[in-house]
Amino acid sequence: MTRTDPHGGEANPPAEAALPLPSLVQLALPPAGSVAAELRAALAASKAAIPPRFFYDDLGSRLFAAITALEEYYPTRVEAQLLREHLPAIARAAPVAGCTFVDVGAGNCEKAASVLRAVTPLHYVAVDISEDYLRTSLAQLRLRFPALHMLGVATDFSSVLALPDVVPAQRRLFFYPGSSIGNFTPPDAVTFLGSLRRQMETDGVLWIGVDLVKPRSVLERAYDDALGVTAAFNRNVLRHVNSLAGTDFVLDDWRHVAFFAERESRIEMHLEAVRDVTVAWPGGSRRFANGERIHTEHSYKHTIAGFRSLLAEAGLSTVGHWTDDAGWFAFFVAVPSGGS
Repeated sequence: MTRTDPHGGEANPPAEAALPLPSLVQLALPPAGSVAAELRAALAASKAAIPPRFFYDDLGSRLFAAITALEEYYPTRVEAQLLREHLPAIARAAPVAGCTFVDVGAGNCEKAASVLRAVTPLHYVAVDISEDYLRTSLAQLRLRFPALHMLGVATDFSSVLALPDVVPAQRRLFFYPGSSIGNFTPPDAVTFLGSLRRQMETDGVLWIGVDLVKPRSVLERAYDDALGVTAAFNRNVLRHVNSLAGTDFVLDDWRHVAFFAERESRIEMHLEAVRDVTVAWPGGSRRFANGERIHTEHSYKHTIAGFRSLLAEAGLSTVGHWTDDAGWFAFFVAVPSGGS
């Protein structure tokens, strides 16, 4: 007898229903030397910074998954509620049955798992920067959806997304939940969304989560939680940079700082030196004074009208959007503009 698990799918499917293990494509990444040079240059700049894509080594990916479970981190909880309440309407907004489901920034694949049965895709493509974490996540997802064709794509999509040729082109549904689009400045968001549009045929669809403007106190708690998980996530980037760029950061020399910059309408995250410290790397070094900061992330908060405009600039037309009662978060469905 076949048992059904609580997530849907078959817990013990017939042997003939199972497909081969998910394959994984590692797209070309910048050579190690260029990554080290990029990081050293960013640290040596007049305003030191670490690009946020370096958060996501294996430990960083796991820490972010923990952040999404925190009470203070409302985006995951509110978006999940939106999807529970409105998923049938979202799925009707533009045809998606039989699609190639492209999970952008898949992480642990849990968000995709919550909607796959409503979408009924033919193919599932998980895209993430961390190859090891992606491999583990796909193995877990396959236990729940053993008859679904799965592919992992490990790639850096911090500016644009380019899929390999093995991904079917017809009816691609790009699924970009959470609020990661906020990590792009508005012009860069248009560039990124445009890269998705260029990889859609006329039947392509975008499902995307967007964090909205709300009270400062709510925003700042979400990025500086009481347990310190976000602080650990932020400081962990220094461990990763040490391994990539040969720096000698000591975690105890730095503290996590997060605040809402109202003029830019964005949360900013920084690492602040708690004492005078010199950070060295092969061929160079930099002295940081007590209180000096390294910028690690920003997360823009949008309005409904403003985000519709960004989509339009990228060649995408909004066919529906849904928000929670408090107006904290929105989920958009968009399709190629003009049918072209």
